[in-house]
Amino acid sequence: MIGKKAPDFDAKAFVDGKFEDFRLSKLRGKWVVLFFYPADFTFVCPTELEGFADRLADFKKLGAEVVSVSRDTVFVHKAWVENDDRVAKVKYAMVEDRKGEISRDYGVLDEVSGNSHRGLFIINPEGITKYVVITDDNVGRSTEETFRVLAALQSGGLCPVNWEPGEATLKV
Repeated sequence: MIGKKAPDFDAKAFVDGKFEDFRLSKLRGKWVVLFFYPADFTFVCPTELEGFADRLADFKKLGAEVVSVSRDTVFVHKAWVENDDRVAKVKYAMVEDRKGEISRDYGVLDEVSGNSHRGLFIINPEGITKYVVITDDNVGRSTEETFRVLAALQSGGLCPVNWEPGEATLKV
């Protein structure tokens, strides 16, 4: 998927207390941090949603929107927001993928469990996929690393191992 157009999709989403129709391509012109998680009302997932909620302002400063996707309905997303203090912090789109089509298009659908694996995609303003990480369900992702990679991609330079925002990039 690297260097290719990110699959577009239309879906229902729960966004900051409201149900909305969501289309990924409406975010063109912005960077997008798109992440998939297995299911609402689980153990690792709320820690990730909270982590991205806690850093949302930082991502927005870099011109990025955060979008989450799971196989749960928008009604389950709403119930989760209303019943978990960590998830109640979420102000970004929580997209429903009932049929698994979005998860399948992004290569994260676990055909055995029916859930999505933990997939993370950074998409540039032109809609091109620039970064992909897919992990096993028991390992949460690092919002710090996601932020670092987003900043590195935006730097336009060659970023060495452990590069941090504000550091010099490599010279050719």
